Amino acid sequence: MITSPVFRGKRYAVLGLARSGIAVVEALLGSGADVTAWDSREEARNALLPGTARGGAQSAVEGNSLTFADPLEIDLAGFDGVVVSPGVPLNKHPIAAKARAAGVPVIGDIELFALARPSLPPHKVIGITGTNGKSTTTALIHHILRTAAVPTLMGGNIGLPILSQDPLPQGGVYVLELSSYQIDLTFSLDCDVAVLTNITPDHLDRYDGFAGYAASKERLFGMQSAAHIAVIATEDDQTRAIASRTLGSLVEVASTAISDQSRWPSLQGPHNAQNAIIAIETCKALGLNDDQIERGLATYPGLPHRMERVAEKGGVLYVNDSKATNATATAPALAAYPKIHWILGGLPKTDDLDDCAPYFGHVLAGYTIGQAGPMFANILRAAGKPVTESITLAQAVQDAAAAAQPGEVVMLSPACASFDQFTDFEARGEAFRAAVGAL
Repeated sequence: MITSPVFRGKRYAVLGLARSGIAVVEALLGSGADVTAWDSREEARNALLPGTARGGAQSAVEGNSLTFADPLEIDLAGFDGVVVSPGVPLNKHPIAAKARAAGVPVIGDIELFALARPSLPPHKVIGITGTNGKSTTTALIHHILRTAAVPTLMGGNIGLPILSQDPLPQGGVYVLELSSYQIDLTFSLDCDVAVLTNITPDHLDRYDGFAGYAASKERLFGMQSAAHIAVIATEDDQTRAIASRTLGSLVEVASTAISDQSRWPSLQGPHNAQNAIIAIETCKALGLNDDQIERGLATYPGLPHRMERVAEKGGVLYVNDSKATNATATAPALAAYPKIHWILGGLPKTDDLDDCAPYFGHVLAGYTIGQAGPMFANILRAAGKPVTESITLAQAVQDAAAAAQPGEVVMLSPACASFDQFTDFEARGEAFRAAVGAL
């Protein structure tokens, strides 16, 4: 757990007791702060610590300076911060106005980490943001550092909450995936290397249009010292505009710099070319050499359920891309392989596959499942593709495996949510793995 004397004797309110909220409470208590914690779910409050207060009464707990009370119902004057989950919509939630009236900043766990940094052993921080690719880029950079024997931790919007992990020794590198929501709650994070993958419209219900969303991403670079490095993939209008305003040392990258991805089995497709070139330049900025970087790229296993190579049987590669829950997310997967038996369908988010259409030439046949199955079957047939309406995922795997030839790929990339047949995309991906294992 990361603690810091900077919090000793200070007062914080923590709203939301999911995984990151619990890590915040424990880190602040461990640092000697007074904490008022709250979650509307009684079970979340009860699970925070053994023997903690029940139901919401304000009371000290076993010598810890912890109380339970809703920040919306108490006087916030004198608090040093209100720490909220990134999921709290600051543009709508009343906590923002209440804290502002009391002159108290609304912050997140990444801001607490930033404030704790001076008391940690000397280290570096890599912050990665963008609309797409930031999880893979974060995990890839972390993997390259680990294979090069650099002490490193991964956190933020991926993996374990950063405050719940033990501090790195001197020379370590913290690799943080940062959503726009997390950046909104952060004011002091001076990244040694700040990374931007791309910007396309997203989360517009939280922002004043696309420009507001892009401005949130740009704040990561506004927090940087002039001597630090910005690595930006300048392949869209928004990233180019942000790069033109960056004050630090700018490294511009483009996916076209990668001409051969054959050495990196888990980094196929043009989107992964962008992820790879960003990781390469970031790791060079940290002082790694070409051999160290190449070793990490070649051995990167990929993220679960994201173009995950599950097995190769009879010369046929089976790829689990269950995380692709819309056509925009599926398109890069179709771009990555030239001969695909495509398993798709589920709970539809749209009534088209327009984003995938440019890559229909890579599709040998479709195997549709779930609620969207008939609709997607009609779209593919209209494009001249053979289709089997398999209905279930297990049947689709069997149908595709029976048709696939050596050198071809059977890919689950549903372009749909999972909730018609599965609890979540992870469960769907596990079912795909199991079906492939049963072949």
